[in-house]
Amino acid sequence: MHFSVMQLALILGIIILLFGTKKLRNVGSDVGGAIRNFRSAMKEGQGDTKEHDEHVIEGETTTSSSSAPYKFKKKDSAK
Repeated sequence: MHFSVMQLALILGIIILLFGTKKLRNVGSDVGGAIRNFRSAMKEGQGDTKEHDEHVIEGETTTSSSSAPYKFKKKDSAK
């Protein structure tokens, strides 16, 4: 499905009429900031993998052992 230049211009014009240019600028800057933060977090996280792997013990779980599964009570059928 190919769009012509006129169809794209019409869609862009409708979007500008609906949202306004100020709101579109804010959305664009918010998306750019989110992408920058994501990239910086990915760079910081790459160095942490070796440190995290040293602290993991094979077969160890992170859930607490004090949480017992729920037990159902039997109904008293002799009434």
